[in-house]
Amino acid sequence: MRFAKLVPAIGVVGIVAMACGGGGGNAAASPAVVPASLTVSSFDVTFSAMATLKDLHAAGSGLVGVLMPDTTSSTRWVNSDLPYLTKAFQLAGYSSSEFKIDNAQGNDATELALAQADITQGAKVLVMAPLDSTVGTQIQALAQSKGVKLISYDRATFTGTNTYYVSFDNVQVGKLIGQGFKDCLSAWNVSNAKVFTLNGGEDTDPNAVDFAKGYNSVVWGDTVPQETVGKSANGATLVGDQVAPGWDNSKGQTIFQQQYTAHPEINATIEANDGLANAVVTVLKQKGVPANKIPTTGQDASLGGIENVLTGYQCGTVYKPIYLEAQDAVALATILRAGLTPPAALVNSTTSPAAGKPGSTQPASLLTPYWVDKTKVASTVVKDGFVDKSALCQAVTAAVCTAAGIS
Repeated sequence: MRFAKLVPAIGVVGIVAMACGGGGGNAAASPAVVPASLTVSSFDVTFSAMATLKDLHAAGSGLVGVLMPDTTSSTRWVNSDLPYLTKAFQLAGYSSSEFKIDNAQGNDATELALAQADITQGAKVLVMAPLDSTVGTQIQALAQSKGVKLISYDRATFTGTNTYYVSFDNVQVGKLIGQGFKDCLSAWNVSNAKVFTLNGGEDTDPNAVDFAKGYNSVVWGDTVPQETVGKSANGATLVGDQVAPGWDNSKGQTIFQQQYTAHPEINATIEANDGLANAVVTVLKQKGVPANKIPTTGQDASLGGIENVLTGYQCGTVYKPIYLEAQDAVALATILRAGLTPPAALVNSTTSPAAGKPGSTQPASLLTPYWVDKTKVASTVVKDGFVDKSALCQAVTAAVCTAAGIS
């Protein structure tokens, strides 16, 4: 196991507040209970479920520390998770001294150091989106040794006995990508598809394995993290299947550029997220490929991804409303902070490591993802305010927005 030397946490993005005892309960008060109405479906864009947690918050004590992984693998960690988590904590009754959100800036040692600092400051619960499985395992072991509950946020950690997982159903995310790809082959009139697949960081992120299992099961009929080159199904043939290490978009672009040069017959592609899709789109545009010609896919419903969807360079994207995930994590953290057991209606599933990989099955709270193509942008990500409408329409032109029903 790789273990990086600790370094001070500098240049972190987030909300930093000292844990000064925070919100301790009144011993004379009635015992706190989890609201009977609280389920994995309780959360919505209004954040109204957070108010039902105030008594639970008051019954607990100590800091909740939140660790984000980086600012480069996806824009979501800063643009979405940070503000949504902040809002959820505040509406659940937390003061600024009772929660702390930091970003590891892509450094394992920094993320571990942040976890150690939070525990030193009195954290009772850590919410962690691990940069990779190595640091995830290190933080889990640290938390367990200190009696701190751990929520692995968006990225699973398969070690220990006090770990919970909050995310979307990752295999279902992949299935949506796969079905969106198949639908796009028909909509864009792609026949005799020669397919290249650019997987996410399966070398560092277990979620990437589940995404691939999902889309490979739909497209090729095999629930595997990487498909065999030459595989044929439904009139399509797989020309190549590679992993972008660490979800690195620049590496992904280099991989596709090399593959497209070696295999100019490629006329359809599958990508694991919007960043990798945009890496492929960049190459295609450089080669003069027009819109609605070679399918790409993605997830995260990023601004760039939605731009590519509206302009005909990406079939669609999986929308995972991060405001749901943030509320789910805060609800679970608040229950654990109060020393209570989460109900089955909230912890509604489990997650397990890939076959042959170390680790154990962990309890999970899994939310529902959605496929968004051009026809659904207005009614989903724009309606929810997940992407900035003015920025989107400025990027793609008002005419394109109007044609998509965005006004």
